[in-house]
Amino acid sequence: MPRYIALLRGINVGGNKKVPMAQLRELMEGLGYTDVATLLQSGNAVFTSKEKSPAKVGRQLEVAIAKEFGFEVSVVIRTRDELAAAIQANPLSGAEDDPSHFLVTFLSDAPEPKKLEAIDPKAYLPDEFRVVGREIYARFPKGIGDSKLATVLGGPRLGVTPTARNWNTVLKLLELADS
Repeated sequence: MPRYIALLRGINVGGNKKVPMAQLRELMEGLGYTDVATLLQSGNAVFTSKEKSPAKVGRQLEVAIAKEFGFEVSVVIRTRDELAAAIQANPLSGAEDDPSHFLVTFLSDAPEPKKLEAIDPKAYLPDEFRVVGREIYARFPKGIGDSKLATVLGGPRLGVTPTARNWNTVLKLLELADS
């Protein structure tokens, strides 16, 4: 059975869209998912499902969350193997040296090339990013909080659903998926 990682976008931020992790685990178990575990309070869940379609799993979870909590939450799904491949595909060096300033933005789909070409990397230096498939790898040497690039990569500009995790969280999610 496939092992999945669910990345919920925009929950438990600034007191908005509150989703207690214990309640999320119960909801997921109620959907028939097994070996459910959550990481942090920011909407990271690892689980096993009989369903072989990641898209169906994501839609099922979005519908259940809306019904249970009364608000919509976008869910980006990766399989365990997709997450491992995303870690291996990291095109930027130094993530291990400064993991809190390094983000992987997981996208619902690969963005249209024209939308990516509209982002001038030089305009955001010293921040930098690279896109590989459905992931954007970005380094923010001066921090993420005030970065204009972080706002661009995390917003609607690319025409797909983005949700970002720092490098430490990405590595911990793979560890959790493998445990």
